[in-house]
Amino acid sequence: MAFFDREIDITRNIKIIEWLKSELLADIAALFKVLVNGMKEEVHDAVADTLSNIILICYLLGRRLGINYNAIEIKIRNKVKLGLIENTDIEKHYGDLSELAKHLDSSRMSNIS
Repeated sequence: MAFFDREIDITRNIKIIEWLKSELLADIAALFKVLVNGMKEEVHDAVADTLSNIILICYLLGRRLGINYNAIEIKIRNKVKLGLIENTDIEKHYGDLSELAKHLDSSRMSNIS
């Protein structure tokens, strides 16, 4: 019986992974659709909603693939640090990575309190 339960769990996990992948693709397509019309004030909420869905799905997909949330966040922080060190164009011209690093640090500090 334990073998059968394990087989069902593996099948369910594969099904959820496939569903998350399709949701990710659907949200990326939705984002592209919204952006085709340009960034007007009235679509900011739709873009923020879609981007938050994409981030959420990536976290859940990572977990289903055996990667814990903390490991994902560490990778994100490391990529931000690397971008700052390499002084990428987005950082040079806009300072986006510095701003993101500050946000992540303040978010981390508020979680500690």
